[in-house]
Amino acid sequence: MDKLNLYVPNETSRLRAVVLGSASSNGPAPTIEEAYDPKSREHLIAGTYPKNEDMEKEMEAVAQVFDKYDVEVYRPHVIEDYNQIFTRDIGFVIDNVFIKANILPDRDQELNAIKYVLDKINPENILTPPEQCHIEGGDVMVHNDYIFVGTYRGADYSSYITARTNTAAVNWMKEQFPNKKVVSFNLRKHNTDPKENALHLDCCFQPVGNDKCIIHRNGFLEESEYQFLIDLFGKKNCFEIDKEEMYNMNSNIFSIAPDVVISERNFTRLNAWLRSHGIIVEEVPYAEIAKQEGLLRCSTLPLIRD
Repeated sequence: MDKLNLYVPNETSRLRAVVLGSASSNGPAPTIEEAYDPKSREHLIAGTYPKNEDMEKEMEAVAQVFDKYDVEVYRPHVIEDYNQIFTRDIGFVIDNVFIKANILPDRDQELNAIKYVLDKINPENILTPPEQCHIEGGDVMVHNDYIFVGTYRGADYSSYITARTNTAAVNWMKEQFPNKKVVSFNLRKHNTDPKENALHLDCCFQPVGNDKCIIHRNGFLEESEYQFLIDLFGKKNCFEIDKEEMYNMNSNIFSIAPDVVISERNFTRLNAWLRSHGIIVEEVPYAEIAKQEGLLRCSTLPLIRD
């Protein structure tokens, strides 16, 4: 069996292999009570929850872009009537280590669906956090010497279905990666208002290009932590998105290389900014999938970058 030599040093270097989610058998829409996030809840109430066939078309558009750039694409084995779109939630790679996410218990079958991929990885390079550490891939970003981790530090953590990564997980990450600077960010959480909720760090921030980032100030509860990122990247390199753009997931694009990104075709202002900095923007339709409070970064799990 071909072994996978994992390597992900950051969010933007040239992509070689990725796990792309699947929308081929999502099953019926959840009930309002079953919704995991405020945006899905909002669309369920409005009767505008996305249809399987529309989401499948959107994911295929992304698969075609990967094909164009000669990226090796793995897809999860299909589980009937099961949402398998957001592969970023189930695991993530830092350097040459695959970390299994401790996700919502209802979703643990998703990891089994990529077992054939995990079987290609040296078992010594797969880590499983201890049970008390809650962590999802959308909250974790590797940025060369840094690991950025979104969390929620409030004492009322357990009352938020939208709080997915706890401080125990941040501390565990520090132990696992002593040579990296692990920096955590206290994120704004809301169970019912999607415009006041940063479900994951990638819902309000993401590096792009070699030295730039997309950021939304209101996603951060601590001004100093937001300021840390502005200072790190430099104000002129930060593209500030407003509440509406955050709600539409503008920070959740996906980089194939420092000069190539996949972005939603309706992100007019962002896409123009990216192009003005010499970045090729591969536009795809992804507005239906976005109704579940996830976009392009959420539905991809990079395995190998240069």
